[in-house]
Amino acid sequence: MYAFFSALVVVVTIAALVDITRRDGSQMKHLPKIAWVLLVVFMPVIGAVLWFALGREWDRSPREAIGSGDPRRWAGARTEPDPAPPARDSRSADGRSTEQQLADLEAEIAFYDRMRERKQAQPPVE
Repeated sequence: MYAFFSALVVVVTIAALVDITRRDGSQMKHLPKIAWVLLVVFMPVIGAVLWFALGREWDRSPREAIGSGDPRRWAGARTEPDPAPPARDSRSADGRSTEQQLADLEAEIAFYDRMRERKQAQPPVE
């Protein structure tokens, strides 16, 4: 009987410590993380009970917990695979190809270079 109780105390203490260390500081109530760890380490039964009863946020979804594993397992009950992404066309929304867009950008750069050169060539106005 004592062995069972001792094993139960060890398991609950380890579970509480793992839960405390995996949580973000915003998911803890009443005390900072280090205080909860020390409380559970120095008073295992009382500290673990207090942690699970008062210290942690219960209303958060498992997705928001730190280190919750593979996020795909929290994706819900979707059984169908994600749809394939739409095929990429080399044309943009305005109908120009990538090469046309690059040529337009180069022309715009050349225009602003000429404007800057003209502005630098003008004598300063006093």
